[in-house]
Amino acid sequence: MTEFDKSVSVIVLFSGVAVLTLVEMYFSYIHDKKHYTRRDTLTNIYLMASAFVINLLSKTATFFLLQYVYDQYRLFEISNVYIYWLVLVLAQDFLYWLLHYTGHYVRFFWAMHVTHHSSEHFNLTTGFRSTVFEPLYRVFFYLPLALMGFNAFDILFAYLITQIYGNIVHTRSVGKLHPVFEYIFVTPSHHRVHHASNLRYLDKNMGMVLILWDRWFGTFQEEIDGEEIAYGLTKQPENTGPVNIIFHEFIALFQDMKKSPKWSDKLKYIFYPPGWSHDGSTQTARVMQRELLNMP
Repeated sequence: MTEFDKSVSVIVLFSGVAVLTLVEMYFSYIHDKKHYTRRDTLTNIYLMASAFVINLLSKTATFFLLQYVYDQYRLFEISNVYIYWLVLVLAQDFLYWLLHYTGHYVRFFWAMHVTHHSSEHFNLTTGFRSTVFEPLYRVFFYLPLALMGFNAFDILFAYLITQIYGNIVHTRSVGKLHPVFEYIFVTPSHHRVHHASNLRYLDKNMGMVLILWDRWFGTFQEEIDGEEIAYGLTKQPENTGPVNIIFHEFIALFQDMKKSPKWSDKLKYIFYPPGWSHDGSTQTARVMQRELLNMP
């Protein structure tokens, strides 16, 4: 497959996602499911456009950095084309899990990722509700792929393909799938859990394509039948204007740092998980989940 063929494939697949979104929007409207609202959808489009601009500005640097590491420092090459693509997709998916995990467990990165979780709705446009500044640091998580002998174009192509899959699991229109599929792959059921603000669901199911990473590394949570999901953040920003929706968690982080008298605690606010506090006034999701499990 040539670079042109890959580019056309991505365009076709993204067009398919756009069509699916319009179809889901239509059926939500005619059946009065209220999965979509005008304001929320426009916010999703705005955040997608903001991320696209950042992507556009950083894409050249991303490409050349990946290609430079590939040209100068790659450790080996995989000659078999099938093994090449299998290893690339699997490695890229794991590194995305690591990127996503970091976005939930390091507050500085959560301050950027939080925009993706700030919607109180869950539909296919939620997948477009981008982590606006992620393109500025995502490349550093994917540098190991260049060291492993994958060129820049293939890395970006694999990312876009898995990203498309990650978009289509943002839906309430699909229930649980076959147990074998549910065990291996990320499904809409898994990703509904990921976007929930229910305590037991916080910081779970980080995978893009494979849910196996979450099962293996302790971040998996099944969707519990009969438990209603509340989407969004545990504390929604009161101001959802175009600037505050992107920067509100940075403002909250700065305010928390100001309250701490010790520099070591100020740094902990940056690098520790969301919810950590120097005086114990707030707790991380893991601490609260342990308390929930220990309740009689």
